[in-house]
Parts: sequence; structure tokens; C-alpha cells
Amino acid sequence: MKYTYLAIDMGSLLVPFIASFHPRVRFYKFWAIALTGMLLSGLVFLLWDITFTYAGVWGFNPTYLLGIYFFNLPVEEVLFFLCIPYACMFSYYCLQSFWPAFTFSAKAAAWISRVLIATGVVVSIIFYHQKYTCATFLLLALFILLMRNKPWIGKFYSSYSLLLLPFLVVNGLLTGSLLDAPVVWYNSHEIIGWRILTIPVEDVFYGLILIGSQVAFFEAMTARKH
Repeated sequence: MKYTYLAIDMGSLLVPFIASFHPRVRFYKFWAIALTGMLLSGLVFLLWDITFTYAGVWGFNPTYLLGIYFFNLPVEEVLFFLCIPYACMFSYYCLQSFWPAFTFSAKAAAWISRVLIATGVVVSIIFYHQKYTCATFLLLALFILLMRNKPWIGKFYSSYSLLLLPFLVVNGLLTGSLLDAPVVWYNSHEIIGWRILTIPVEDVFYGLILIGSQVAFFEAMTARKH
């Protein structure tokens, strides 16, 4: 049981890592850019994670942990910010390399951006008492406001829509799907309470910001390199 969270992390990483060396993919050539973006973005989200854990917004079930902690975070949670983003960046790279036409049009992407910004502003105001909800949707509005005119935004929206499927599997396991109890629990007073299976709806938008910030760095650095 104590290896459960670690197994989820490693299981998410294993296939993308091995496939990175495939001769048609060669994602390892982009490791320097991808890992730098992951570390920069991951540091911000780790600080967020540490703060919210201290505040009791969420916590971790010791039954599923090794018992090694970084500040107040289990080592598995720290690894989460490497394993999951790596798998997502690998998937984004493959989708855009092999299916470049898989993207939303500029018009569709603009409408999605407007909806996300409006949703972020409205929800953060209505649920300002819920720390996780307010912080996530406020940051969502700010992030999309800054990124809405980037040439890759349509590609990101289309890719993230597909990544939601493995996201539901991994995050579902962490929040208690198929397990006796959740690996990660949430304070019911700090979230809206709407869930997709066992997953707080806020996590969908949290993931969008997390992966989106790394895509932004990856796209900026690869464009400069070219």
C-alpha cells in the first residue's frame, strides 16, 4: 500500500520516457528545454502546494506513502510535478509533430479563451471564500489573458482536450477511484464541491494552467532555437 502513490507516478512516466528514444520521436533531443520549463513551472506549483498543504486545503493519506517528506510534501507529490508534466509534454510534442492539423482554428481558440477568462473571473468572485477554487480560477483568467494571442494556443487547447482522458485516470486514482480511500484528500470547505467521479472540478483547470505554463516555455524556447 505504501508504494501506491509512487507506482502512480512511475506508471505515468514509464511509457513516455521509453518512447522518447524512438527514432521517429527523439523527444530526448528536447530534454533540456522541456526539463527547464518543468522545473521553473514546477517550482511555482510546489510553493503553491506547500502553502495550501499547510493551510489544510488538501492533504495526503500516509497509508499510500513511503513516509519521506520535502517540507510538508511527501516525496511522491514532488515527483508528481516531474512525472505528470513530462508525460504531458511528451504527448503534446507527439501530437503536434505527427498530427499538426490537430488544432482549433484561430476563431475557435479565441472563443475558448474568452469563455475561460470570463469563467475564471466570475467563479473566483463568486467562490472567493474557497481558497482552492478562488486561486485556481483567478490564475486561470490571468494565464489565458496573457497567452490568448499566442500562435500555439489552438494547438494547446486541442492537445489538452485529449490529455483530459489520462488525466481522469491518474487523478481519479489519486482522489480515491478504485481505492479504499483517496491518496490526496481535499478540504470540502475550500472547494466548490462539484466532482468528476472523485475529482474536484478545480483540478481540471489547475492542470490546464500547470501544463499550459510548460507548453508556453517549450514553444518560446523551441521558436528561439529555430
